[in-house]
Amino acid sequence: MVERIVTASPGPDVLDVGCGTGIAARQFQAAGCKVLGVEPDPRMADFARRGGFEVEVATFEAWDAAGREFDAVVAGTAWHWVDPVAGAAKAAQVLRPGGLLAVFWHVFQLPPEVMEAFAVVHQRVAPDSPFQFRRPARPALDVYQAILTKAAGGIRAAAGFSDPEQWRYDWEQSYSRDEWLDQMPTSGALTQLPPDKLAEVLAGTGAAIDAMGGSFTMPYTTVAVTAARTSTA
Repeated sequence: MVERIVTASPGPDVLDVGCGTGIAARQFQAAGCKVLGVEPDPRMADFARRGGFEVEVATFEAWDAAGREFDAVVAGTAWHWVDPVAGAAKAAQVLRPGGLLAVFWHVFQLPPEVMEAFAVVHQRVAPDSPFQFRRPARPALDVYQAILTKAAGGIRAAAGFSDPEQWRYDWEQSYSRDEWLDQMPTSGALTQLPPDKLAEVLAGTGAAIDAMGGSFTMPYTTVAVTAARTSTA
């Protein structure tokens, strides 16, 4: 996907919206791009800077481009925090003619045993959380389609782009118990939990992974919504 975005862009200048700690930025940099990040969380921005990236702290809608232009605007698992029409319009303003807007998400399907254990313990320790989890009745990609459709609709409403395309890449990743638990606290659903409640969630989820032999393989689908800048109007 990264190679396809780079190939479809007229040059190497990439703006990474919601760059977080620089996970996607590192891959674009490795592909030969010059990356500028925009990130609303100062802590994550500082972490990304320590990795050698220039990062400006702002929401994308409020960010001042100061006349700068880019060959690609990308957002990895972040565009759902951006107003889809205002965000696409802002991208149109900063993209060079022919530049590419590419927003993408990694859709995963937890094994039922892990999902069930996580949902039960999370409901118990955080019953009032806006994030509530249950075993999905539909494949995860079907659930995400609403987000993808909203992103494409925002691009169409903003104008100045080619008709959005949807790119799909299937892959999988194996996790040990410790590897999965190590990344769980970074989830938006868990970042605000007190330490004792977070420990409960991790313990309950870890027990389910232990019962599966201490590891599992997660199927992923990375889906990108892309469109090229067609005019400077």
